[in-house]
Amino acid sequence: MTEAAGVGARLRQAREEQGLAIDDVALQLKFAPRQIEFLEQERFDRLPGPTIARGMVRNYARLLKLDPEPLIQRMAPHAEPAPDPRLIAERFRQEVPFSDSGRRSTLIYAGFSVALLVLVGALAYQWQQQKTTPQFVAPAQERPQPEPAQTASVAQPPAPAPEPAPAVPAVEPKPPAPAVVEKKLEPEKVASAEKTLPPGQHRIVFRTEGEAWLEVKDGSGRTLISALNPAGSERSVRGQPPFEIVIGNASSVRMTYDGKPVDLRPHTRVEVARLTLK
Repeated sequence: MTEAAGVGARLRQAREEQGLAIDDVALQLKFAPRQIEFLEQERFDRLPGPTIARGMVRNYARLLKLDPEPLIQRMAPHAEPAPDPRLIAERFRQEVPFSDSGRRSTLIYAGFSVALLVLVGALAYQWQQQKTTPQFVAPAQERPQPEPAQTASVAQPPAPAPEPAPAVPAVEPKPPAPAVVEKKLEPEKVASAEKTLPPGQHRIVFRTEGEAWLEVKDGSGRTLISALNPAGSERSVRGQPPFEIVIGNASSVRMTYDGKPVDLRPHTRVEVARLTLK
């Protein structure tokens, strides 16, 4: 018996006392029979993550009318280490054809960010140039002096006062608006092209706030993704529906289908979400 002080043995003993088979427990808890065997053998490293392992023990204990907290405390030191991705991959025995999609998405977003920074810098430079350019104001014209009288005996009528010259309004240089508009349109065209999908194709995007297992199969049964994903990652797949989806640690995953958010809570049991998208 392992140092977990017989957590699996206690569960197996309670199951046998109640006359339940492993298949009966798996059917009621919606677990795979081999997962029940891993729990009773205390092979917690074969389960998809410590959080899911604790949740499975808690639900198994409640089914058998046992207090789950003592069992959770006894297995805690042995369920904390992170699972080995190679073991999980071996358990599912499936390839990941789009393993580089996350890296490509990161490069695309980085390119957008650089283009946006260059655009902002150009606008700031133009605004600074407009602010420092001196405004031209035309100088006021001098009024002509009236000519003196020719003789003392002949009085000259007073010269009419010249009309004041109209003030010349200040000329402000206009920013080259068309060039800025063209720079702004290019990223929008790229983003629009990125969202275009062939007929019959749909896109699913996952964003993980914690470590989570993602598995997606398309309508032809082809596996689009089957891997353990670290916190803060984003995965995007596309294909033809219906999609069969399994998500471990579902509470830390945000999912969108063709840009629309999908609520995983109605499909989640013991931190594992199972659903079909058509």
